[in-house]
Amino acid sequence: MFQKSAAYAFLIFAALLSVLLIIFRPIPQFNYDFETFFPQNDQDLDFYQNFKSQFENDNDYLLVALSNEPKELLSTDFLTKANSIHTEIQRLDKVDTVISILNFEQPIIGVFGLRNRKVLDWSDDNSLRKTSSNLDQYSSQLISKDGNSLLLWIKNEQNISKVDGDSLYSAIKSVFRQHDIQPIAVAGKIQTQGDFIKLMQDEFGLFLGCSIVLMLLLLILIFRAWWGVIIPLLVLIIGVAWAFGLLVFLGKPLDVMSIMQPTIFMIVGLSALIHFFTHLIKKLKEGDEKAVAIRAVFKELVVPVWLTVLTTALGFISLYFTTIPALQDFGWTTGLGVLVMFFAVISLAPGLLYLIPINISQSPHKAENPGVLLKIFSWQLKHRKSISLSFLGITLLCIALGSTLKINGYLLDNLPLDHPIRQDFEYFDEQFGGSNPLEIYISVGEKANSLLDYHVLGELGKVETKINELFGEGQAISPLTLVKSINQAQNQGDVKAFQLPSQGQRQRMNKWLEKAVEESDSKVLSVDQKSGRISARTPDLGSLKMTELRDELLVFVQEKIDPELLQVRWTGTSYLIDKGHKSVTLQMAKGLGVAFLLVGVIVGFLFRSWRISFLVLIPNFIPLIWMLGLMYVLGIEFKLTTAILFTVAFGIAVDDSIHFMSRLKHELVLGKNLIYALKRTFLETGKAIVLTSIVLTAGFGLLIFSQFGVTHFTGLLISASMIFALIADLMLLPLVLLPLKKMWEKKFKK
Repeated sequence: MFQKSAAYAFLIFAALLSVLLIIFRPIPQFNYDFETFFPQNDQDLDFYQNFKSQFENDNDYLLVALSNEPKELLSTDFLTKANSIHTEIQRLDKVDTVISILNFEQPIIGVFGLRNRKVLDWSDDNSLRKTSSNLDQYSSQLISKDGNSLLLWIKNEQNISKVDGDSLYSAIKSVFRQHDIQPIAVAGKIQTQGDFIKLMQDEFGLFLGCSIVLMLLLLILIFRAWWGVIIPLLVLIIGVAWAFGLLVFLGKPLDVMSIMQPTIFMIVGLSALIHFFTHLIKKLKEGDEKAVAIRAVFKELVVPVWLTVLTTALGFISLYFTTIPALQDFGWTTGLGVLVMFFAVISLAPGLLYLIPINISQSPHKAENPGVLLKIFSWQLKHRKSISLSFLGITLLCIALGSTLKINGYLLDNLPLDHPIRQDFEYFDEQFGGSNPLEIYISVGEKANSLLDYHVLGELGKVETKINELFGEGQAISPLTLVKSINQAQNQGDVKAFQLPSQGQRQRMNKWLEKAVEESDSKVLSVDQKSGRISARTPDLGSLKMTELRDELLVFVQEKIDPELLQVRWTGTSYLIDKGHKSVTLQMAKGLGVAFLLVGVIVGFLFRSWRISFLVLIPNFIPLIWMLGLMYVLGIEFKLTTAILFTVAFGIAVDDSIHFMSRLKHELVLGKNLIYALKRTFLETGKAIVLTSIVLTAGFGLLIFSQFGVTHFTGLLISASMIFALIADLMLLPLVLLPLKKMWEKKFKK
């Protein structure tokens, strides 16, 4: 395969493939859907799907805050302009309804029947003064807590597509521009998806370009020869193009986790090239003919390099065995891209090396001075016990620190604290009771026929009171809200009458209640009235705090609510995302378990020994434990996007161990004793291991500068794990292998 003729054939094939890719250039699509972080094959997800079909999606809305600062909010001119905006948005295609204080009407039931009265009337100064004095009831709902802004709650079409959502949001922004009003805060699905994707597109291009520049600098520093820069750079660029071309042709849209893939593909490819090139340079310096050296190097190293690439790919692919679609997609697409990169390396590099002139000063009689590596190896043999105890002590300390880490994730974890989207969401959390949907499914017990039964409403009132106590002052909407509104209407709009009426009054409002159920903008009651929902908004408190509050509510329901009258169950998108974070330990265990098994099988296949497989896993397990300690020191919490990094780090870190073990096997097969074989392996592979670790650390370190949390933490933690893995491979792995000296020598004498 690596003869000159075969290498040229592969090079021609690669050139044709690249030309076809240019001619039939795939157009990447970007997508961001936070519902891909829901745990699949889950009873709660199935329940929520049924809940949506019966009621409505809980996140198909856009919150817009309008202010008249520095002027007074409740001025005739501003309210007239805001009302025009409200009306025009209501007319837009894909808009279901718009609710605000501007169109909010209060029902009044009198002797002549039902009439509606505007909550806020600005037709003249007297009406404005009179109605604006009664707006306290709507504070933190339709009017901000500080009284400086009003809310437009825009409900869009259910399950709106990404394309339609972008068009609708663009149309809404156009309305504001026409009226020369800039909202002080906007939060919602159609806005967040669009802004996220724009940020993804910007970062994808940025990191692709920065990765190429970084690879160029590393190649110059490592090889210091024009051919050692041009050939690898050409291979890496073509390999990345092939990888993304294949993914796009397979119909995979690029998402928030795709931002880091160009860097991953390039550093994996460069790591493979470093092993080939450093060994090639060594042979050329020893006087080998170029063609002979190229053929020998690729023939000798293709299996160990393939095994390292395979373990890296399997580390990513093992994420497919989690239950989170976003992690599954990231896992298999990255794993596939890594394999494509390896194919690019072996199909392009040999042919280019044959084709391009290479000048290396030959010194066949002068062995390369091992220098520092020899000193390190000699030192560690003399200090085996202290080195082993040091590793043990640091590892136990990291286990102790890591055991205190909390599992906690936020909806906008991926954005920096000062990002405008996050600031807008925080504004609604502070001024309007929250930006995240809070959904509770309710149903009647065995002793009730309807959620509108008086005693059921009493139990529902207890639940809502507890919700307000736990989650804040935001008004919940439920079947009880309808009853309270009718009672207020029967009392001429008196604010104090917005409460559960007496049993007799409840019986007298049936005809008005049926009409209110039909005309309600929010679906809170099923057709048979046996099930419904409590819908509210809450601040993004984090999955840890929200889980505690949800559990506290369920305890209250078990102790204080009669289950034969009212049944309560948590549901909704926020609940499912928090549940995904809560399952982080299980997700990490699944990914790591699969990765450990696959790597163990590969090493076992290489050495035909389960004991050796186990020993090789030890120095590769230690960097993961040290990552726990680092997370504690840096205050990084467990969440889905940090837990998966342990699986990824393991798949990458084990590469150097496989290179080390492959070289060790080669030395032992030649009949050398274990100590001498370890020494030769340490000196021969040590330089390549150090160089690849530098490349991996620098490459992943580049991701630290991302604005997305998942990309930032990937760069930070995996860069650190590469340093930990280098220390473990060079300082601990040889010591771990020494106790089996007799077994090694006996095995290879056979």
